[in-house]
Amino acid sequence: MTSLPSQRQKSLQRLLGQMDLDDHSQIRWDLLDLALTHPSISPEENYEQLEFIGDAVVRLAASEVLYAQYPDEPVGEFAAIRSILVSDRTLAEFAHIYNLKKYLLFHGHYQGAGEVSLLADAFEAVLGALFLATNDLSLVHSWLDQHLRKKAAEIKLDPARENYKDALQVWTQSEHQQLPTYQVQENPDFQDEEERFLATVSLGKTLLGKGKGRSKKAAHQAAAREAYEAIAIDESDDAKR
Repeated sequence: MTSLPSQRQKSLQRLLGQMDLDDHSQIRWDLLDLALTHPSISPEENYEQLEFIGDAVVRLAASEVLYAQYPDEPVGEFAAIRSILVSDRTLAEFAHIYNLKKYLLFHGHYQGAGEVSLLADAFEAVLGALFLATNDLSLVHSWLDQHLRKKAAEIKLDPARENYKDALQVWTQSEHQQLPTYQVQENPDFQDEEERFLATVSLGKTLLGKGKGRSKKAAHQAAAREAYEAIAIDESDDAKR
């Protein structure tokens, strides 16, 4: 193992243990440490180059999973699903699974969209470090593929493709020739960052949905999701009559 402070070594070993990477013989510890070092710690020695590599790695890993999982899908569908799989939002979700922020060295306070970007960048950098250790995806497929498969399945079942705001707008324009309107405010009683903002979405004077989120954008999406899912249920019931 490359010489690192004892506490840092143990910390990185715990992270790999969460990924079920128990064989450390191929790990480049210097690269893994660098992958979890934010530019705020060092302008010269940080994860930015590894993030660049990791961006390509996650796209390739997602492409291979989709090809194996859905061999008969057209390329356009692959591209649509992959764009969500490799988005900052999805990568940040994966990072949360491994509590990646706990292992990341950085200065400052990040929340909302800033935290999503921070976690996504670090996650890609970790993928870059693991790829460069072996020059293949052997240290990536073993733990990442399960998350990619699960997320891809969720996306295929989601007619809104996780962008409920756009999907709701398409519906209101098609059915009512109107755009939905949103109101958002900070929640004065929030205890959890996920409920920091409250949003409502309406069509004219009709309230369609409400939602909460850690950012205004997230609250908008939550409100749009409630509205869109209610509409889908109503249309399904109508079709059965």
